[in-house]
Amino acid sequence: MNEKQLEVMRSGKGFVAALDQSGGSTPKALLQYGVAEDTYSDEEGMYGAVHTMRTRIIKSPAFNSERILGAILFENTMDREIDGKKTPDYLWEEKGVVPFLKVDKGLDTEQNGVQLMKPMPDLDGLLERAVERHIFGTKMRSVIHKADAGGIKQVVEQQFEFGRRIFAAGLIPIIEPEVDILSADREESERLLKAELIEQLAKLEDGVLVMLKLSIPSVDGFYSDLMNDPHVVRVVALSGGYTREEANERLTRNPGLIASFSRALAEGVSFGQTDQEFDETLSRSIESIYAASIK
Repeated sequence: MNEKQLEVMRSGKGFVAALDQSGGSTPKALLQYGVAEDTYSDEEGMYGAVHTMRTRIIKSPAFNSERILGAILFENTMDREIDGKKTPDYLWEEKGVVPFLKVDKGLDTEQNGVQLMKPMPDLDGLLERAVERHIFGTKMRSVIHKADAGGIKQVVEQQFEFGRRIFAAGLIPIIEPEVDILSADREESERLLKAELIEQLAKLEDGVLVMLKLSIPSVDGFYSDLMNDPHVVRVVALSGGYTREEANERLTRNPGLIASFSRALAEGVSFGQTDQEFDETLSRSIESIYAASIK
């Protein structure tokens, strides 16, 4: 584990950029960027287009370690290059930004009010490649739709089961049990989730470290005590469907919680912008998220 990167993630000022759209979310991300589906003919063309978009974001002068601590990558992005360097090496060596990797294979069908992660039969091989690519940590996402105690327990147990394997491979896992912000019983879901997180953190062996990526809570400051757990490097928040403006406003009411936004980060940038327009738009986005994260 890179101790310098660990210190950046533990105490640095800034936020985590989520650049890990994959599968079904990639066409949506490209469309938001102004690239229609009829401009590429197959999956390889799609991933080539999204890598071009991500490269433009990463190479922008606005994207730097003064405001961004880390970036979450999709596997395809990890294996591609920017200016002759593998993307994770470019992020750290040229930008000072800590590289993470999305490792889950998507969501299973909803049962008991939740969506667990699909099986990851090739996880060990992927983790080995991630270490070779100088990745610092991983991210994996589940979703909670209803306040079903049994379902939420399953979500958290699955996340921590994989989290232990990831840490044993030399990487820091970001555990992401997202609570649907449109859930009718969202506050109760968050209460049940927090209780399960506390229970699983207490079961971790000494020295095991994780990060948590959570929906911005409905009750301000609700996750503050999780930030003080000795196993928790950092607690970050997804935008969860909020506009960037609303996500930022809610974030400011939760001291210590920092952003890990995806769609909200790229909101407003587009393929047709000049480099100056693109950089200025991205800079405004990054500055607003940074300001909300260091309140």
